[in-house]
Amino acid sequence: MAYDSGNVFAKILRGEIPCDKVYEDDHALAFKDIRPQAPVHVLVIPKGPYADTDDFADNASDAEIAGFFRAVGKVSKQLGVSDAGYRILANHGPHAHQEVMHFHLHIFAGRDLGGMIKRFSD
Repeated sequence: MAYDSGNVFAKILRGEIPCDKVYEDDHALAFKDIRPQAPVHVLVIPKGPYADTDDFADNASDAEIAGFFRAVGKVSKQLGVSDAGYRILANHGPHAHQEVMHFHLHIFAGRDLGGMIKRFSD
């Protein structure tokens, strides 16, 4: 899938759309989700133009990958959710309902998040 530089996260990175910034460094930007699904719901996005998880894994430099995941850890500590626990989630593609085609992780916290996913039967 080709990266669309007109996506909302690209516009946020360029400063064309405001965000409620939580953290920023050379590799990542973290901001509060505009439709939170938990008391704490923050998005962490890489600063590079990566459409999804595969694009990021295949094309980001080692420094970008390490910096991005270090940012996730820094954000969780900054938010004070590390001790009680948090969930990270990345949606990839249409079956996972990826809404913005810019790789990103969600950090959910602030309450008991329950089980991972509903079980299904064959």
